[in-house]
Amino acid sequence: MQLPEDFVRLMQEQYGADTAHALCQALTETEPEVSIRLNPRKGKPLIIDNVRAEAVPWCPDAYYLSERPAFTFDPLLHAGAYYVQEASSMYIAELLRKYMVQDSSFMIHDSNSQQATVNCQCSMLNAPLVALDLCAAPGGKSTLLAGLLPEGSVLISNEPMPKRAQVLSENMQKWTRMAEGDYPVRCIVTQNYPADFAAFTDTFDLLVTDVPCSGEGMFRKDEVAVKDWSLQNVDLCWHRQREILQDIWHALKPGGLLIYSTCTFNHFEDEDNARWICDTLGAELLEERHFLPGRDRGEGFYCAAIRKKSLPQPLPRRGDEVERLEKLLPSLGGAGGGCLSPAFVLSPDTPRVELNYNEALQYLRREAVRVPAPRGMVLLCYKGYILGPGKCVGNRINNLYPEQWRIRTTYTTPFTLGD
Repeated sequence: MQLPEDFVRLMQEQYGADTAHALCQALTETEPEVSIRLNPRKGKPLIIDNVRAEAVPWCPDAYYLSERPAFTFDPLLHAGAYYVQEASSMYIAELLRKYMVQDSSFMIHDSNSQQATVNCQCSMLNAPLVALDLCAAPGGKSTLLAGLLPEGSVLISNEPMPKRAQVLSENMQKWTRMAEGDYPVRCIVTQNYPADFAAFTDTFDLLVTDVPCSGEGMFRKDEVAVKDWSLQNVDLCWHRQREILQDIWHALKPGGLLIYSTCTFNHFEDEDNARWICDTLGAELLEERHFLPGRDRGEGFYCAAIRKKSLPQPLPRRGDEVERLEKLLPSLGGAGGGCLSPAFVLSPDTPRVELNYNEALQYLRREAVRVPAPRGMVLLCYKGYILGPGKCVGNRINNLYPEQWRIRTTYTTPFTLGD
């Protein structure tokens, strides 16, 4: 693979000859890392014992794998037991741990309470939050947030493109299905453009914007990204990124946290935009980090934690905030008409039917499944994890797995993670 000359020159100017050489060599001569993140909120912990794994240092429950197995044929992936995600982008977990603190935006509303003072210094993990993942498809960052946000939080995962929004909805539904009870974070998928959030002024404690970019961090995975790259496209991207941020900035509360990220290396889309946010929109840059192949273990990624400047004002109670959000959701007309409906609803009383590996693949291909089961609606499971619904009519189970989710390939490379 030949990298564009303008890209090589830009990297040399930005990082120096040695780092740029290591980066370009890694992009053209090495394979991408493989990494996964386990679902911490499924009823049963997944134990990895058939693939060599090494912990990702900045994200809990995340691992580098020694090889890329045939994930498509693992029922545990379809059950939402884990998510295949690039390790660099998981650094958002570290930024949240460090900077999503309970400052004045998140204090308990009793100015005379000693507890309020204590809570100012606590992490995000002890009080509900309202969060928006603005450019969320296919769902890596939203599933990460769903696993990290405290119980009672609300997460809106948004994607304006219809096909990508459907993939996002599928991944979020698989991730948040629970064996027992309700998921502790309310997750809502929407299909809207940033300007459609006009009514959401001062609504979100956390705003994640993994904005569309020139895709330099995808060079090692996608030759089309290399072919399409140009300085003109970089210029187009950093202007569009600023437009997106201007459209959505009002929705972040004063004192709220913005996570700004791209999968690029160039400073126009990364550091320059982070400083523009601070200088033009009114914020403080807390931390920024570049991940570079050849230097870091992962793909190309840039992320910045940015705190919106606070204004002295009365703070609403947490229950009032959720009620206000409920009232605002119908205003999301936009490209897709608001929230996407779930593919199916689970009842905690529905009988569970355990499938073996081959039976699970039959179900995921939407083929007929013939196993002993009580008549009526059942939930088909693999190793205790829910795959989806079926209806037993006697000698067979009618397959009710969503058509758009089914495994379409007819061959199989057997694989399942863990025992």
